[in-house]
Amino acid sequence: MSHTELIYDGKEKKVYATENPDIVLIHYNDLVSAFGGIKTAVIKGKGICNNHISAIVFQEMTKADIPNHFISLENDREMLCRRIESIPIQIIVRNRLAGTTARMLGVASGTSIPNTVYELRYNCDALADPMINEHHAVALGLVSYEEIDYMMELARRTNRTLKALYHKAGIELVDFKMECGRTSDGSIIVSDEVSPDNSRLWDEKTGAILDKDRFRHDLSDVTANYKEVQDRLTAATKI
Repeated sequence: MSHTELIYDGKEKKVYATENPDIVLIHYNDLVSAFGGIKTAVIKGKGICNNHISAIVFQEMTKADIPNHFISLENDREMLCRRIESIPIQIIVRNRLAGTTARMLGVASGTSIPNTVYELRYNCDALADPMINEHHAVALGLVSYEEIDYMMELARRTNRTLKALYHKAGIELVDFKMECGRTSDGSIIVSDEVSPDNSRLWDEKTGAILDKDRFRHDLSDVTANYKEVQDRLTAATKI
């Protein structure tokens, strides 16, 4: 399906309208950014990996009856998705404490926990995506209480599904960011992407980092590790 106008120009992705008003084409590029865009680079092949990984992840979600925006993989860099109105809330799902939350709580990054932690962040670059709770989200008019409850249930179901998927690939899903949007009929579905750019993924046996932390912390072989995730997921879904 051909695209028409550019409707979103993000750091890692571009979104184009198509001749169908309910369908968009998402193009994954090779730019990688961290620390609120302070650190950026172009890493050849990264977008191809994220496109394929996100397609695999969304297909697994569809099999688990988790509503999401994915329609089809078009080529190495592009996928067709349902058009949504983005809900400016990030749901951060943490199976370990790592990154900013570990620093905030004064614990070592990677600390094991007996539960899963779900955080909400207001998706607003100007405010540096501050942490909020459901009451803030409702007060800001972003969602109703019923809608945020439904989004949290989607996050719980997504976490169960993706933990099992990554485990089949010998990878631990440490944490990930999930976003949702509203379709033209008002339904709420999972959107954006779920890839090494917005997940922490560690090798289950060695603890090797396979995600964007390799870029954040100046480790080597970012694309090679993303490609390893892609290849492992591809093999795992064929078992």
